[in-house]
Amino acid sequence: MDTQLLDILVCPICKGPLHHDKKAGELICNADKLAYPIRDGIPIMWADQARDLNSPAAPAA
Repeated sequence: MDTQLLDILVCPICKGPLHHDKKAGELICNADKLAYPIRDGIPIMWADQARDLNSPAAPAA
């Protein structure tokens, strides 16, 4: 993920800063408790695509 891009990206809901979780491949908004996926190096900044950090994790298959 390009660090210059990370400097200008904000949460689309609250306009707050995002934290890059390299291991999970997500951009995290701590204020809204949402994780936006990064697919093929492209951050997906749609609220309906974000993972709710408050919801329990899906069971492993």
